Amino acid sequence: MERLQENAMKSRLILMIIAVWGLGACTATTGGNAGFIRNLPEEIVAMAAPNQDLTAVQLKEDDGCYWYRHTGPVETTMLPLRTAEGRPICTRPQT
Repeated sequence: MERLQENAMKSRLILMIIAVWGLGACTATTGGNAGFIRNLPEEIVAMAAPNQDLTAVQLKEDDGCYWYRHTGPVETTMLPLRTAEGRPICTRPQT
């Protein structure tokens, strides 16, 4: 009987460790609204294609282009802000 109780305790401990480890994967990985442009210039708003989140836009220094936060069904990622014609909106010519 004592051995059975020890095994039950070990099983519970293992299940709790697995549960805590599994729940750790459920944490948000986004950094909130840090780094997003508060007031996007009107020219950029006019150029941007519809269905892009203009409340969460960043200007990336490495490429000089605007990127917006896209929240999909599985993940949230940054995508290039594009015109209705599909061209990226950038502050300098692309090479």
